[in-house]
Amino acid sequence: MTGTIDARLAELEITLPDAPTPAANYVPYVVAGELVFVSGQISMDGNGLRTGKVGDGGVSIEEAQESARLCGLALIAQLKAACGGDLDRVRQVVKLTGFVNGTPEFADQPKVVNGCSDLMVAVFGDAGRHARAAVGAGSLPLGVQVEIEGVFRIS
Repeated sequence: MTGTIDARLAELEITLPDAPTPAANYVPYVVAGELVFVSGQISMDGNGLRTGKVGDGGVSIEEAQESARLCGLALIAQLKAACGGDLDRVRQVVKLTGFVNGTPEFADQPKVVNGCSDLMVAVFGDAGRHARAAVGAGSLPLGVQVEIEGVFRIS
């Protein structure tokens, strides 16, 4: 039987990716009481890593927003694993921290990270509204466009 959140994902025509495995010496998530801390998820799609800098003409804000959305899908996939497959256990998206690989002059990090924030609200409704930081970075691991970590409250 599918849960409410799984039904919402189907309604939105969203298929979650497999929860990515860590690329270094860390775990994908830690459950501490009612909180789940999900490690930073990087921008990847079916073709591999989405790399490049925003603001230099090579990566548009819209492309970077899609990269942030992909980070959000990976966050939800990790969260699903942390919840034993039951996303209905999610009570709240507490905080997202987004890092955007941009030029020194690029200042629209909040617009980019909205790609993830909008996804969380679409999937989880009011429980998807969260605190957030959107930070510019001179570089990110493997040259990706975006990396986002999250804190979630579960039952």
